[in-house]
Amino acid sequence: MFLLFGLRTRDRLTATRVMRCEVCGSSAPQALVKRTTKFTLFFVPLFPVRPSRSYLECGHCRAFRQVGPGVAHQVADGAQSAA
Repeated sequence: MFLLFGLRTRDRLTATRVMRCEVCGSSAPQALVKRTTKFTLFFVPLFPVRPSRSYLECGHCRAFRQVGPGVAHQVADGAQSAA
């Protein structure tokens, strides 16, 4: 009998907002991405093995940097109020 298990990492786009990039310094859209890693059994994701992390990706230089939960909430709330 074969037992297929592993880890699957998924990125989900949460919000996009025009802000100044900390890496390149240009004013460009910053995509807020939430990354989760789950344990899988027979290709079915069962439970998270790491806490979710949030990242900002610059639309100009494609820099990918981790942000804390406070900054992620500010970006998400700002993107919703602008829409």
